[in-house]
Amino acid sequence: MRNWNLRMARLAGIDVFLHWTFLLLIGWIMMSYLVAGHGIASALAGVAFVLTLFACVVFHELGHALAARRYGIPTRDITLYPIGGVARLHQIPTNPIQEFVIAIAGPLVNVVIAIGLAVMLAFSSGIGSMTVGSGSGLSGLLNGLFWANIMLVVFNLIPAFPMDGGRILRAGLASVMEYSKATRIAATVGQGMAIVFAGLGLFVLSNPLLLFVALFIYIGASSEAQMTDARLILRGVPVRDAMMTKFEMLSPDDSIETAAGELLAGVQQDFPVVDDGRVVIILRRADLAKGLSSAPMTSSIADLMLRDFPQARACDLLEVAMGRLDRVHSMPVMSEGRLVGLVDTENIGELMMIRAAVQRG
Repeated sequence: MRNWNLRMARLAGIDVFLHWTFLLLIGWIMMSYLVAGHGIASALAGVAFVLTLFACVVFHELGHALAARRYGIPTRDITLYPIGGVARLHQIPTNPIQEFVIAIAGPLVNVVIAIGLAVMLAFSSGIGSMTVGSGSGLSGLLNGLFWANIMLVVFNLIPAFPMDGGRILRAGLASVMEYSKATRIAATVGQGMAIVFAGLGLFVLSNPLLLFVALFIYIGASSEAQMTDARLILRGVPVRDAMMTKFEMLSPDDSIETAAGELLAGVQQDFPVVDDGRVVIILRRADLAKGLSSAPMTSSIADLMLRDFPQARACDLLEVAMGRLDRVHSMPVMSEGRLVGLVDTENIGELMMIRAAVQRG
């Protein structure tokens, strides 16, 4: 388990995680069936349907990931949440054609799945079994999945961030105008749609789900605009411009007590553990806290440290390297195999503030 995410599988070289809140969805489905007077069998059938639907969501996200891989963009992982899935790409391409292909790949996967389900229904139960809510047993399951995939396509093509339709809209706009302007327009369209959904949910349909969707879209549109502004500010900036050159290091033989003293004495949260000038491991604050509660203060820090950690080179582009800061607060910066600095989210934020102020001036 990582950051409350349960690793479920590895597909096409990509780890698939299940967020713990997904279990709340399963519990809610079970309770809904039981409270409505249905039996355990019906409740389990409902859960099975949702799990099968989310398998389609995984394939949707794999569509994005494999399309991105075509352009040399790796995917960190795929995580399933109660509201859907997220494929975390190392970067979002600014090339309009590449962004369009990556964005449309997910919905196209659901189109292919829907076509396959339609063929199965037509051969097994006839064309009439494809109407909404028809069929029972296997036929009913296939029918439900068919229409659910159709709805996934329609929902994801809404022209608003963070849905695929928002990225498709930006790709189209970016083909005829500057990327940042295209993002602002697409974000504004998304926020406008969020207001429309909120109005429908409040005053027309009295549907709280629409309010949730509106909030999701509004926050997603604002976040995308902010991230795009950040990427533009950091475009072409090397890691060396943002790295800290004054920081504390530890030795593999240092004790937990020594590490705790260094934590209290400064503002660092992660410490590079250096042996003969080379970073061998990273000691995170969270790992140190666990050690303080479970081991003597005189114990070595060697057993507490993260051995599989991200690194950056001083010459790397910051906009690419910052995507690796997902498991640690700070990341060692290397040059010719030697530790030359640390980069963390605070330093990156301060650099962005300085560059934005200079550009405004």
